[in-house]
Amino acid sequence: MMKQPPLRYAQAIRLVFFLVTGLAMLSAQNSFAQKSSDKKTASTTVKQGICGTVIEKKGNFMPSPGQQTPSGQPVVREVVIFPVLNNTKVKSTPEGFIESTNGVKPVKTVKSNKKGRFCVSLPAGQYSVLIREPKGLYANIYDGQNNINPITVEKNRLSQTSLEITHQAAF
Repeated sequence: MMKQPPLRYAQAIRLVFFLVTGLAMLSAQNSFAQKSSDKKTASTTVKQGICGTVIEKKGNFMPSPGQQTPSGQPVVREVVIFPVLNNTKVKSTPEGFIESTNGVKPVKTVKSNKKGRFCVSLPAGQYSVLIREPKGLYANIYDGQNNINPITVEKNRLSQTSLEITHQAAF
């Protein structure tokens, strides 16, 4: 016959279990509250403008059977917002980076956080949203009129965007 552990031992094990479980739940609650407050802060402070995420993709992004395509990593970058720019009116390097906007000044500049998020208040209008990289300003989206990464801000609305840095990726 097996001897039962003393009552104090069993109580101590239960107490440790409840403490560990309680700490795990508190940690999860704190993490959830922090995430929801991040979103709440961005949306409550900016009522009209552009909010988005900056993602960097480096390496091989070629689709392969049986493998999931990676999504990239959020990064801290300077996001530069101009009145809408046209590709025919800027000066670009052979690698595709914009080295001159020919005198057009940015409307606003903001930095994404470590989760890649940014949010900026802007008047209604059309803008070009670019990313500052070491080799120059970067964008990889153009519309049918050669406008560089155009985003429209409407009155009392937030425009959402995802900016992807893909100059070091293969697709």
